[in-house]
Amino acid sequence: MSSTEKKYEEMTPEEREIYDKAQKLLEQEEQDKLPYKWRQTLQDVDVTIPVSKGTRGRDLQVELKKKHIKVALKGQPAIIEGELCKDIKVDDSTWTIDNQQEVLVHLEKSNQMTWWENVVTTAPKIDTKKIQPENSKLNDLDGETRAMVEKMMFDQRQKAMNKPDSDTLRKQEVFESFKKQHPEMDFSNVKFDQ
Repeated sequence: MSSTEKKYEEMTPEEREIYDKAQKLLEQEEQDKLPYKWRQTLQDVDVTIPVSKGTRGRDLQVELKKKHIKVALKGQPAIIEGELCKDIKVDDSTWTIDNQQEVLVHLEKSNQMTWWENVVTTAPKIDTKKIQPENSKLNDLDGETRAMVEKMMFDQRQKAMNKPDSDTLRKQEVFESFKKQHPEMDFSNVKFDQ
């Protein structure tokens, strides 16, 4: 456990709220300084890059690779370039120009069960523990996928509070049941790894 996590655990709920708001503000300031805006779902990442009005596809150099992105106006430094946070499905990722003033890049995630901390690894990170998916999106998932996402969200919240995840809780329940069935056994040295 890092010293920041330990200090966070020792805070009162009011102190945590103030700390969380300050961190969110700092994170937003860092994101606002980027030359692009981005948003994500569990399935994909959409990047919006403003460019000069009148920009056409032939004016751009766009490269989308499994673990790399580059978007630049020809003959100029890249607006965004670097190693992607996670792998993408190149064949399902696209780009287009909207109204000759924005480049829209759609990146399809290879692993559709993880949140990205940033688009490129050199950019400031966001705190993925605080991401709350839109409920309507969660409701659109089929039962099995929704259950998996809800479990992941529960486990993420538990981890953030340094509490046992759902698998550990289930093991503890089974263990408690076993202890009741076998009162003659000594379980004093049993420990659960998290």
